[in-house]
Amino acid sequence: MDYSIIGKKIKELRQVVGITQGELGEGICTQALISRIEKGDIYPNATSLYQISKKLGVDVNYFFEIGTTPRLDYIKEVERQLRQLRKKHRYKEMIELVRAEENNPLFKERENLQLLYWHKGIYIFEIENNQDEAFQLLNEAFSLTGDSKKALSEREMEILLTIGGFYVGTEDYVKALQYYDQVRDAIHTTGQLSDKSIKTRLLYNKARVLTRLGKYRESIDHCREAIKWCIEEEHLYGLAQLHYHLSYNFELKENYEQAFSYIEKSIMMFEMLGNDEHKTFLTDKKEQLYLKTLS
Repeated sequence: MDYSIIGKKIKELRQVVGITQGELGEGICTQALISRIEKGDIYPNATSLYQISKKLGVDVNYFFEIGTTPRLDYIKEVERQLRQLRKKHRYKEMIELVRAEENNPLFKERENLQLLYWHKGIYIFEIENNQDEAFQLLNEAFSLTGDSKKALSEREMEILLTIGGFYVGTEDYVKALQYYDQVRDAIHTTGQLSDKSIKTRLLYNKARVLTRLGKYRESIDHCREAIKWCIEEEHLYGLAQLHYHLSYNFELKENYEQAFSYIEKSIMMFEMLGNDEHKTFLTDKKEQLYLKTLS
């Protein structure tokens, strides 16, 4: 067990809670002993560690986990898990994780609290169907760190994408585009993205809105811009979906040969990625488009 990590985490949590070493040690041990524990010079016995965890508002097992498991920072791990659950639409598991962390002192900090508010807002919209509460919570999440005087962080961009997506769900396309354009401006200002998929998702989501508004040519342009971005940045995220959406746009424009060409590419990409979720639908769609090219 790495006791130096435990000491660092005790110090981190103590500072988040806002108490001194003496206050933490009161009724447990001396201030000097807490200081040595935090430095990693010594480690507390099981009883003391339990009492310290109670004062800091965390389960004692948390300290044993971080001392024995070689993993990234606790916050980053929670963020990773939430991201995976969000992508897979496993919203009930997602809210369970959020609720498990709500009383963790680490998540009282504005940036970490934002993570919980964001995902709670998603759950409220998707599962509880409470649009007003969801929008309020998502706006609160954004405002925790959002500042008009600074460039948007990537998480802030993602929250705006979420809000935009929910406005699409309510068929308020004008409002959705306003949020998407905020993200586009932020990407232009930032210049660099660690998560390349943010720009892909922005362009894809905006393309879908433009299609619903009957602006097929603009939607096609956005899809092609996104595909070019994926190729330049050498990442596959969204490529299959983008090719399908191109096919859909060309079908609506009654250009069935182009539609057929793009759906073939889409199917090939879905197969390469091992994604068989839409296989039957895409195969049927391909056959329909083929018949239309003959008519």
